[in-house]
Parts: sequence; C-alpha cells; structure tokens
Amino acid sequence: MNKQHLPVRDITVLVNYAGEQYKLLTFTNEYRSLMMLIYDNIFTDGFGECLGMGKCGTCLVEIIKMQTEPTAYGRNEEVNLLKAGQSKETIRLACQLLIDEKMDGLEVKILT
Repeated sequence: MNKQHLPVRDITVLVNYAGEQYKLLTFTNEYRSLMMLIYDNIFTDGFGECLGMGKCGTCLVEIIKMQTEPTAYGRNEEVNLLKAGQSKETIRLACQLLIDEKMDGLEVKILT
C-alpha cells in the first residue's frame, strides 16, 4: 500500500492571558481543540472544566485577530454562550474551535 505523507504545517496561535502573551505552536490533529492546546500549555485557573464537552462555558475566548474564520465543531456553543450572557460574535468557546490550518495566525484573549 502506497501511503502519501502530507506535509506538516505549523500553526501559530497567540493567546493573551493575565497580562501576558503566549505564542503557542501546534499542527493539525496534535490537539482536538483550541481549549486543549491552551489547557496543556498555559496554567489557566478554572479554564476548560468540562474538558471540551461544550457544557460549562469556562473556556470563553475573545477573538482579537484572525486570518480566516476558524473551523468550529458547532455543538452546544450557541446555547452556552447565551447562558453566559455573551452575544458578541467575537466571543467563542475555545473547546468548539478545531485546530486546523485556518487557525494559523489566530490571536485570542482568555476571558475566564
């Protein structure tokens, strides 16, 4: 069987948290979501309590800058944002944002 190997493309995400900016490097499929990338790389007290199930609303981020709209899973996000009193289009649940090439160059601020 002939397997083609796709080139691994680095993805850079800038995360603003507690007055600091973190440059996180990853690639497609290394993490299942932006929440897990942040959870594993930055100590964020109380962030991502349901570990990506889209239920708790503790992984709120504000999109500061993006090249293209990030790919979203689309489960539970709208309901949980409304429960959290968030209606701004730039506020998202990090657990619902898939790590792929569209995320390269994304800058977010952690709100929780």
